[in-house]
Amino acid sequence: MQETRLNRLFDRTVEGVGSWLRNPWRRFSVLLISLLLGNFFGTAVSTIAGQAAEWDIVVAAMLVVLTELVSRLTYRAPAKTGRSLLLQILNAFKIGLIYSLFVEAFKLGS
Repeated sequence: MQETRLNRLFDRTVEGVGSWLRNPWRRFSVLLISLLLGNFFGTAVSTIAGQAAEWDIVVAAMLVVLTELVSRLTYRAPAKTGRSLLLQILNAFKIGLIYSLFVEAFKLGS
């Protein structure tokens, strides 16, 4: 690939973000934000899909496929080598989403 200024800028930006995320506290904060965004997304999806009763089955199927795909990607990687940050972010988002759906189910049951 040709070495252009845009290429160098992109490479430096990616390296800078990567070095910024090597700090454990920053990494933890990104994972916590992902967990909370998953929680918000789960509440929003259940509210929107519940409003239009035609989409319940389709949205439920899409969420099951999404969670199973993320689980397969996350837990297929060997734990010894460590999982990438992107997989950890996706897994935290998935956990927040599932937690939110359980809370919504408990609210409907009471």
